[in-house]
Amino acid sequence: QVRLVESGGGLVQPGGSLRLSCKASERIFANYAMAWFRQAPGKEREFVAAISWSGGDTIYATSVKGRFAIFRDNAENTMDLHMYSLKPDDTAIYYCAGSAVTGSAATSGEFYTTWGQGTRVTVSS
Repeated sequence: QVRLVESGGGLVQPGGSLRLSCKASERIFANYAMAWFRQAPGKEREFVAAISWSGGDTIYATSVKGRFAIFRDNAENTMDLHMYSLKPDDTAIYYCAGSAVTGSAATSGEFYTTWGQGTRVTVSS
């Protein structure tokens, strides 16, 4: 069974930075899109960023555009989310997701078939 494992969450002050990483247990996402989603306390899960199979195409939620950057390394089966200028509203559990149906970056969770267990990010002073 393929697993996705996130790491890198933690507590950071407003304006700070964090880097999240997602590691796949197998090399099956190299031809498919991957993405990050997040869920804040009491809110629905929301899209954060997605990246195409090659890494050549990325999509960002309006709320994080210009502050977050998504990368992937297919040789290492990893995907990263670099987060800058963090705000309290960025506080959430962040989930990485891998698709088995599309190689194009997609914003809907419906396109993603494998999910990690999540890593918590808290932005607070």
